[in-house]
Amino acid sequence: MANLKDLKTRINSVKSTQKITAAMKMVAAAKLRRAQEAAESGRPYADRMRRVTANLAAKANVNSAPALLVGNGKTAIHLLVVLSADRGLCGGFNGSITRQTRTEITRLQDEGKTVKLLMVGRKSADALRREYGKQFIDSFEGVQGTSVSFSDAASLGDTIRTGFEAGDYDVCTMIYNKFVNAITQEITLTQLIPAEINPLDDSDVSINYEYEPQEDELLDSLLPRILSTQLYSALLESSAAELAARMTAMDNATRNAGDLIDRLTLVYNRTRQAAITSELIEIISGAEAV
Repeated sequence: MANLKDLKTRINSVKSTQKITAAMKMVAAAKLRRAQEAAESGRPYADRMRRVTANLAAKANVNSAPALLVGNGKTAIHLLVVLSADRGLCGGFNGSITRQTRTEITRLQDEGKTVKLLMVGRKSADALRREYGKQFIDSFEGVQGTSVSFSDAASLGDTIRTGFEAGDYDVCTMIYNKFVNAITQEITLTQLIPAEINPLDDSDVSINYEYEPQEDELLDSLLPRILSTQLYSALLESSAAELAARMTAMDNATRNAGDLIDRLTLVYNRTRQAAITSELIEIISGAEAV
């Protein structure tokens, strides 16, 4: 049985840890509100951009459409853009992205495809580097958090587009955590190249838009921006999801620390009472012997 000094030290240590996790929870909750507002406010613009692209793509000439829209006719080399966090202590946030990436790599390789990786965020990059490090084409850190900027997303988009135009890969897919609510994050796979075009809804089909200049010219200038917009939206979603996961993880850790303190305090009190009882018995036995 542990002595009283060790138990007291352990209780104080857990209390200190509980204070840290409680503070981290409060910080994550404060940042989450801003990140959630940014993610949710960016959705209407991204959704409208997708609808405009779908309308343009429906009228574009397939033979002359930009390669970002229709691809280069090959699917041999796939690029996976993986968005994870730079820091840990956020529950299964990074682990789920890493597992999904491994699953996708295995699936593509089983189909005979060559896979390359573009890592955004340190945690998944560190987890996958030993096994798939030779397949990394680049790695980015510090582009997520509460200060996600469109310029970072545009720079990332330029890197992806330049590699595609150089023939380094044929298909590009992004893997990230989408923010649903404070306790739920949804792993999402979005195809960036060729652009994933959603079917037009009835409201868009019923309207006959006339474009100037022609659809192909508009797509040439719009598609790079749409690529950057998709990346920016995903960075906002991933940042909000990370903070939500961290807040939940730190809340659970704080609760677990409280439970552990209660159990240790109970053991401490029982140990102290047993020591007191033992001393009393020794004193009484000594008095009776006299």
